[in-house]
Amino acid sequence: MSEPAARNFFPNREAPVGIRTFLVLAVLLFVAGQVAAEVPASNTLVKAGRLVDPRTGTVISPAAVLIENGKIKEVGPASQMQTHAAGDVKTIDVGSATLLPGLIDSHTHLFLDIIVPPELEQQRHSNGLFAPGMLLAVIESPSKRVLMGAQAAREDLESGITTVRNLGHSGIDGDTELRDAINAGRVVGPRILASGRKLITRSDYVQNLNPALADAILEQEFLLIDGTDRARQAVRQNEFQNVDVIKVAADENLTVPELGAVIEEAHRKHLKVAVHAVDKTSIQTSIDAGADSIEHGNEATDAQLKQMHDKGIFFDFTPTSYGDFFTKIFDGTIAMSLKLRPERRGSDERTRQRYNDLAQQLLKGAEFPDASDESRDRVYDSLVQRVMKSGVKFAAGSDMGWFYPGKTRGEASISRFPTLHKAGMPSLDVIRAITTNAAEMLGWQDKVGAVEPGKFADLVAVAGDPIADITELERVRFVMKNGEVIKNEDGAR
Repeated sequence: MSEPAARNFFPNREAPVGIRTFLVLAVLLFVAGQVAAEVPASNTLVKAGRLVDPRTGTVISPAAVLIENGKIKEVGPASQMQTHAAGDVKTIDVGSATLLPGLIDSHTHLFLDIIVPPELEQQRHSNGLFAPGMLLAVIESPSKRVLMGAQAAREDLESGITTVRNLGHSGIDGDTELRDAINAGRVVGPRILASGRKLITRSDYVQNLNPALADAILEQEFLLIDGTDRARQAVRQNEFQNVDVIKVAADENLTVPELGAVIEEAHRKHLKVAVHAVDKTSIQTSIDAGADSIEHGNEATDAQLKQMHDKGIFFDFTPTSYGDFFTKIFDGTIAMSLKLRPERRGSDERTRQRYNDLAQQLLKGAEFPDASDESRDRVYDSLVQRVMKSGVKFAAGSDMGWFYPGKTRGEASISRFPTLHKAGMPSLDVIRAITTNAAEMLGWQDKVGAVEPGKFADLVAVAGDPIADITELERVRFVMKNGEVIKNEDGAR
């Protein structure tokens, strides 16, 4: 108690010690009673018209979720849960809305917000679509990047993404520090599995940097793999930053022994390894080395999918560029030439037509086309179908790191997932890819991904039925993380 306060309660400094002690205890008990009276109820009952269980596909209607100290205690029919909600319970009624688990973006880049450069500028650089924007991010102040990352994280959460796996491009410690700030309650955002710096071979991503500065630039964003010893050292450097997962970008120069050394070292520390692998060679290297998940996997053959299935390797879809995504970005940020604009529009239309044709062929029992002879855009519909047919375990991430005019980061991220349905994935499997399946891939199936007892109370609600219309995911009305309401557009009580 402060000195002025003591004078107010004890004007007579000569009062007996016993009386002064009694008064102090009385005041403390009174204050404690007032604080206790202001503490919110530890139990919450969330009621809704429907609840979808992605794991089983069953629907409870009407439904309720009983939450205790930020975790789900019980789930069931609303009438039953009402009787089980004993004591001081806060009730939140979202009306006829449909409840789902909090969504998981298993592949994102919170610290990138790349504006696509004009086509002529792209042509001047190796990896011209991505590398210039990435390098601009690298030379920004780390403090600025963290603040931008915090904004992206909050916008993801507001769109219903309650857990993300950030796979690189966050500087040396940006994502681990943001993760810790969110966990400590200093910043609002989703749960983050942080990967720290991405492990690459020297020839990957950027070439021909200023020789005097090249290493310093690369070290802000990457850890280089150059032989098995350095591969192990790269993992240990990320371990020092207390990462949750190791991210590797595989190209044709990465060897199986090098990637195997990364995976062995990471697994010793109980860290999973996610490998960016697009072409067939890199995918095979990832399979042979024993990756935990293969990110993108665009050119995976049926034989490789079978190997992934047999080894229990996850396939992580990243449908970022599917459809007219980049055309919309170009429209909002650059002036396209008279040559490029019709090319982009024509490419979008051909993608849609290929999906329509493929869907009709599949319904008639046709064989899947050979993806090895197709470009990435051309095979995506086939890729989704072949992954589904193979039985390989799969999840999905937005791979978002692009500035999307007119959308928040969360809105842009969520917009990528319904495209999987356009490519032939049933709506329920799309939901599984970003809830139960993703949780298993992350190794967090006991924490998130389902509305089940013992898991974190992460919930989202949409007005309609997302199984009938998967685009409902783009119109999340209610978001709860860890039992705390983040968003409540309808003012549910």
